Amino acid sequence: MKIGFISLGCPKNLVDSEVMLGLAEQAGHTLTRDPSDADVLVVNTCAFIDSAKQESIDAILEMAAHKRDGVRLVVTGCMGERYREELRREIPEIDVVLGTNDVPNIVQAIATGFGTPTRGPQRGGHAGAPSRVPRWGPRPTGGPTAIPATGLKTGGPTATVPVTLFRRHKETATATPASPLPKLEKTLPTYLYDADTPRVLTTPRHYAYVKVAEGCDYKCAFCIIPKLRGAYRSRPADSIVEESRRLVQRGVREIVLISQDTTFYGVDRGERGALARLLRRLNGVKGLDWIRLLYLYPTTVDEGVLDAMAECEKVCRYVDLPLQHASADVLRRMKRPGSGDSYRRLLERIRRRVPGVALRTTFIVGFPGETEAEFGELERFVREVRFDHLGVFTYSHEEGTSAFGLADDVPAGEKADRRTALMSLQRSLVGERNRGRVGERIRVLVDGAAPEHELVLKGRFEGQAPDIDSVVYLSDCDPAAVASGSFVRAEIVDARDYDFVARPID
Repeated sequence: MKIGFISLGCPKNLVDSEVMLGLAEQAGHTLTRDPSDADVLVVNTCAFIDSAKQESIDAILEMAAHKRDGVRLVVTGCMGERYREELRREIPEIDVVLGTNDVPNIVQAIATGFGTPTRGPQRGGHAGAPSRVPRWGPRPTGGPTAIPATGLKTGGPTATVPVTLFRRHKETATATPASPLPKLEKTLPTYLYDADTPRVLTTPRHYAYVKVAEGCDYKCAFCIIPKLRGAYRSRPADSIVEESRRLVQRGVREIVLISQDTTFYGVDRGERGALARLLRRLNGVKGLDWIRLLYLYPTTVDEGVLDAMAECEKVCRYVDLPLQHASADVLRRMKRPGSGDSYRRLLERIRRRVPGVALRTTFIVGFPGETEAEFGELERFVREVRFDHLGVFTYSHEEGTSAFGLADDVPAGEKADRRTALMSLQRSLVGERNRGRVGERIRVLVDGAAPEHELVLKGRFEGQAPDIDSVVYLSDCDPAAVASGSFVRAEIVDARDYDFVARPID
């Protein structure tokens, strides 16, 4: 069968999509980027905040419009886990709904329609968004980004596989008013993939995301993820190292380690210091150039991890540490640890132990009860710390979270204004810092031709993560002579807000 696939949300959800694609391909199915040519349409959804839920509904309806006799529509992922029955009831064009624990069932869903089928009409499609389908806000602008996926599997030959991917939902997303749908009480997911699980990479050939764990044990007041993903569960280190070796054999140069809290890795298994040991093992993988960590947590960044980052030449000096706020009172209401002062001490320690480290964080503005004075604390914190990369959410009032019991008392317009103010401050701070880096020499990993100009290459240096951070534009070079995935020594010649312009010196 021909499978059309849409993946939404974060890199953790993207890995699930790649596993489902690998399982489908292993079962003999082929992939198509043309939904009108597909026998089965799959939408892997995100349900983290309201804008993500709206984007998921829009994608489902878009695919429902392509239904015809014999074509099935399968909805998977976080929205399937969170609103399984509601989706079946409200969008009868859906044939199968799979949650985050049902990743291995994708093959049966494709081949036989495995799962509880929807009731009502199964064919025909929507002429538009019907009134029965819940909506959470304005339809996102723009459409899906269709990219050719590198058919890079951890256990087999490579192939070029077309897949449609959404990449719009990032840390800077803006939330919309709360969903009316009720929460579901159910058994928590337990699924966890391993090195032998088939997987088709949809990232460029030279980098890949690797999940070191699934789920989360924290009880942050604003977050629904533990109910969607289950308890924290680490993969064995041998499995992660083996998967990384196989990826490198297929051309991957950069491994990005991800989980809900990557520095909690191994703690659930009683293995203190497990992440530092894993980093040192990965540092010995031949052919691997960069090891990057995303999604760290303030209370689990230990000395061993910082030592490994400072001592292992392949571990990027890059710390992604979502802090969420700097006011002690707001953090307490969020059920988060720490305060602005404790965070300052932590960040100073990181910079002292890992010279030249790039710091990324995210914040939430407009959390229930956030006053002008508390937001002012956050502004002062950002001005003093001077992060290299910063993303801002406006608070999304999510049913099923403990914060849903609080009054959502910061007006939507005020939330948006605070986000704009914080991002404007960050732009000015980063612009000033980046202009001071002109003349610096850096090592750049080339991602490919810049979409803005076919004669300019786009890449990243050690302090820039794929998809979420700024980039380096390489000028004065022949794009045809430099392959994607190559490393180039370059000199920074200009800084344009967040991005750099550099010229090769090799």
